Amino acid sequence: MDWPERGVYFVFANDETRDGSDRLRLTRVGTHAVSTGSGTSLWSRLRTHRGANRGSYEGGGNHRGSVFRKHVGRAMIERADLGDEYPHWGEGSTADRERRLAELAHERRVSEYVRDLPFLWVDIDDEPGPESDRAYVERNAIALVSNYEKAVIDARSDEWLGRESPRGKVAGSGLWNVDHVGERYETAFLDRLAGAVDETTSL
Repeated sequence: MDWPERGVYFVFANDETRDGSDRLRLTRVGTHAVSTGSGTSLWSRLRTHRGANRGSYEGGGNHRGSVFRKHVGRAMIERADLGDEYPHWGEGSTADRERRLAELAHERRVSEYVRDLPFLWVDIDDEPGPESDRAYVERNAIALVSNYEKAVIDARSDEWLGRESPRGKVAGSGLWNVDHVGERYETAFLDRLAGAVDETTSL
């Protein structure tokens, strides 16, 4: 596919709609390359969330390289009471081969869940950095749709996996995000997002 080099992605629940409509419910917002000099592309970030198609960890992935995978996997552990089987899930930024193979079955469950989620992206190809437009759109989009410590709008269903998360910000926000969920959004970001949508759809 002709992926843009940089952008913001929006992941939806595949079995929930907003207020009984046919519009899927947004459950994660993300981007990449928000550190100055970062060379991470949109596709490489999404590929990390998706997991491995081949190799020693085929069908699995590396949740230590994907906060999204880490949150999903932890919620699955809580739901199925698998804490004794995966006591080191989420520990550290790396793991040796033995531990990764011990966690492979669960990584595969995470991959099956994540790969089934619909998503969209917008092309925002500015320079990497914390002040990039991508970081601005991501931060404000999360703040806009989050229910964390706010009046609940469009509540997630009781069956949504994220409700099982031990991270209160995931369970409370209705998003597979923890950063920015308690912030207020700037209305001006909607114009920047609309512009990005127009630019993306005209490609």
